[in-house]
Amino acid sequence: MNNSNVVVAYDFSEHGRSVLERAIGLAARAPFHVLHFVCVLDPKKGIPAVPDNGPINFEYAERVRELLTARISSAFEDAGIRTDVQFFIHARIGVAATEILELAKEVGADLIFIGTHGYTGMKHLLMGSVAERVAREAGCAVMIVRAKTYPDIALEKVVEIPAHKRPTSHMTRFSYTNRTVIMRPPDWPSY
Repeated sequence: MNNSNVVVAYDFSEHGRSVLERAIGLAARAPFHVLHFVCVLDPKKGIPAVPDNGPINFEYAERVRELLTARISSAFEDAGIRTDVQFFIHARIGVAATEILELAKEVGADLIFIGTHGYTGMKHLLMGSVAERVAREAGCAVMIVRAKTYPDIALEKVVEIPAHKRPTSHMTRFSYTNRTVIMRPPDWPSY
């Protein structure tokens, strides 16, 4: 199988953590994905995770790249990844959406993972949305990642129907009601 390039926009925030976990989970299940982690640095103030002691330049970007490498390595260890996953680290200075889209174009991305802060109303109008622009302008699929807030729900066991009671048709339909999977006769209408 050919490699699939995935751009992973990471910004050291809580939302970035969700993006990181989702990308690592994908690569663990399908190691043919090549991950391109990118952190875009504001040219005037850098990023909050790495204090700036001077100009935002190559040296600053190198410090960010080292911190990002350590964070990603730690995330792989925490996830217990035992397979070989190829990844690259990119620290770029500029406008976030522009740099993410440019990297995606450079590597021929098949997918972009990006987080969202979920701003609405006036805050959204004032700050804009990097995720929204990337989704609108990308030349590939974009997965906008949020931290899961739904509770985990355990499914009930699937009940096997004895062979002599199964319909003879090759098509089988199931219904899912009250956390139970029930085989339905093939002549039941579908919704």
